[in-house]
Amino acid sequence: ALGRSRGGFTSKLHCLADALGRPLAFHLTVGKAADCKAYDALIRLPERAPDALLADKGYDADAIRADLAERKIEAVIPGRSNRRVKIKHDRTLYKQRNRIERMFGHLKINRAIATRYDQLANSFLGMVHLATARYWLKFVHAA
Repeated sequence: ALGRSRGGFTSKLHCLADALGRPLAFHLTVGKAADCKAYDALIRLPERAPDALLADKGYDADAIRADLAERKIEAVIPGRSNRRVKIKHDRTLYKQRNRIERMFGHLKINRAIATRYDQLANSFLGMVHLATARYWLKFVHAA
């Protein structure tokens, strides 16, 4: 999952998270791949269908919006700047997407994730899963 781009070898880590910003699943793609390519892999994963999908402009595609409408999931995705017909989205709900960005910040405290030392995707995803387990521990309450 390493792809060459102008910055060198890179990869993208896509995450499916719950409403509290807790990671549920990850998908790794090459750095030059479009964000919308990870949609199919991630949307099949949750056991229960979400009420809304919050995503950035990289996921703004008519096919994704049509699939979400078919699944009866609200698409909270801002439109790209080059879109001819502007699409409205719920701005107050979209503000909750910062929880996912903060989760990525917590995961990148681990230097191995922030700089992607691992050559193999399995090794890198293993480190991501270890960091995710550490992140989930703060949500566990003792009875």
